[in-house]
Amino acid sequence: MNPKLKELRKKSMSLPLEPGVYIMKNKSGQIIYIGKAKKLKNRVSSYFGSDKQHTLKVKKMVEQVCDFDYIICDTELEALLLECSLIKQHSPKYNILLKDDKGYHYIKITSGDWPLISEVKQKLNDKAEYLGPYNSGWILKQTVDEAQKIFKLPRCSKQFPRDIGKSRPCLNYHLGLCSAPCSGKIKQSDYIESVHSAVEFIKGGSAETAANLQKQMEQAAENLEFELAAKLRDRIKALTRASERQKVITSSYKEQDVIATARTENTLCFAVMCFRAGHLTDMNFFVINNPDELVSDRTEFLERYYSSVTEIPKRITLDGEVTDIELLEGWLTNKSEHSVNIVIPQKGEQLSLIKMCAFNAAEHLAKLEQRGTPETAALDELARLLSLPAPPVYIEAYDISHTMGSENVAGMTVFENGRPLKAAYKRFRIKSFEGQDDYRSMAEVLDRRFTEYKTALENGEKSGFGRLPDLILLDGGQGQMSAVLPIMQKHGINVPLFGMVKDSKHRTRAITAGGGDISIRANHRAYTLIATIQEETHRFAITYHRNSSRKKGLSAELSLIEGMGDARIKTLLKKFKSIAAIKAATAEEIKAATGFPIKVCERIYDFYH
Repeated sequence: MNPKLKELRKKSMSLPLEPGVYIMKNKSGQIIYIGKAKKLKNRVSSYFGSDKQHTLKVKKMVEQVCDFDYIICDTELEALLLECSLIKQHSPKYNILLKDDKGYHYIKITSGDWPLISEVKQKLNDKAEYLGPYNSGWILKQTVDEAQKIFKLPRCSKQFPRDIGKSRPCLNYHLGLCSAPCSGKIKQSDYIESVHSAVEFIKGGSAETAANLQKQMEQAAENLEFELAAKLRDRIKALTRASERQKVITSSYKEQDVIATARTENTLCFAVMCFRAGHLTDMNFFVINNPDELVSDRTEFLERYYSSVTEIPKRITLDGEVTDIELLEGWLTNKSEHSVNIVIPQKGEQLSLIKMCAFNAAEHLAKLEQRGTPETAALDELARLLSLPAPPVYIEAYDISHTMGSENVAGMTVFENGRPLKAAYKRFRIKSFEGQDDYRSMAEVLDRRFTEYKTALENGEKSGFGRLPDLILLDGGQGQMSAVLPIMQKHGINVPLFGMVKDSKHRTRAITAGGGDISIRANHRAYTLIATIQEETHRFAITYHRNSSRKKGLSAELSLIEGMGDARIKTLLKKFKSIAAIKAATAEEIKAATGFPIKVCERIYDFYH
């Protein structure tokens, strides 16, 4: 805890209720955070009061504050302008400092008889040919990718001619995306010609390349070289498809930036899609470690990003809320000298662009963290759908299974980063009552789970029951949620809770929240994830129920043998697993396995023979 907290709070309470900028410093006098406030006294004093509402990032910052300065401004807009200027000048540790993938990028064409084309960030002193430099890494990657697809060039790490004939062609060959020089499927002369055409495409663009290929195809047809003409025709078709794919990504607004986010537990990624003249011209990614609350992070990102760019469009489309939207619009309008509108779309083309931008952010984040893109995108989509503060990294799901109230059991599954974590699965046998009552069963299971959590905390355990989930899902609707919410309140657990609802055909239909059902079928990634979780939880619970029912039947049968109580039945089933194995064993083998008296073993043998 900061020993100067009382002193800092006393100083903050003497601040005026005026707009301004505050500057936090550590014991070395180094500036660690700069912020703006509509009312300095209210904002600054909030740091040095109760820390219950503080995020982890704010708590760490406050622990290091030794003193603060402030500058009073006439207006909130003036405070924002000053804040942006000071942050750019001092780069404080706890302010968002943007890092992107900007820099110079090159296209590399290796030397030798089998050259390869790739996108690189450095120009080396080797024998390769380099095209560039280019400013936009994203545009360059798209161009190289299209060239490799159209002209069927390899994208693997194999070297030719060294690796020719050493392996079978990969999937890209079977998909028609590679000519498979590794398997000798293409002559060297034809390969060289493909590389030259790809370089021509990169330098001149699809229209010029298509025109040249059209002339070559017509000439080949006149010379009766029909095989060559067919190959050129296929390339023209591939170019046309690539051009059509590029035209799809357009905007009805001629100039706009589309900004969306993807988030993991410790990282936040902003993707910025730049539309100019109605077409996507660039995409940039910015990654922030140890993010704070999303609304404040999004607001600060806009301030930092548009402080550094020279071109501000008339429209900025966001995937969520920001604080002081009118203030930001006024600042951007003042900076760009034209009207700027910030919008959060709810439907139509603009919402589709937001989803595309968010998916690209998730894909970029997945590459950085080496996680699967579909899972990352699904968790991010689920977080937005359920209004969660961040994608749920650790999810627990519960289901009840019984037969008319008998053998009442429950299953708990765990999904981490969108994938089953089977080592963390748990099984529960309902103990507090007999009969059929799914609501009471669910309440008992969650009560026992949170009791185990408190015990684990006391023992210093942070895994298994000692870890709270980011999201709890119950198989069922409002009834199950109403039964569990009082249990969570009793234990002081604050975790988002939702129900998973099925339709008449037992397929996932919606998610139940406190205010009603949330349809998820239109959000296909989130829907697939929820359906997978619900199906896996049901499978786990019903498998436990069937095994319990089977063991109960076996126990009833074995209890007919004289001398067989519950403990001996349990030992016998544990050693032999099934009745068939018990039947196949001799009395001596049963004794050797269980240690039972020989007379009991003989009775078991006689019972089945």
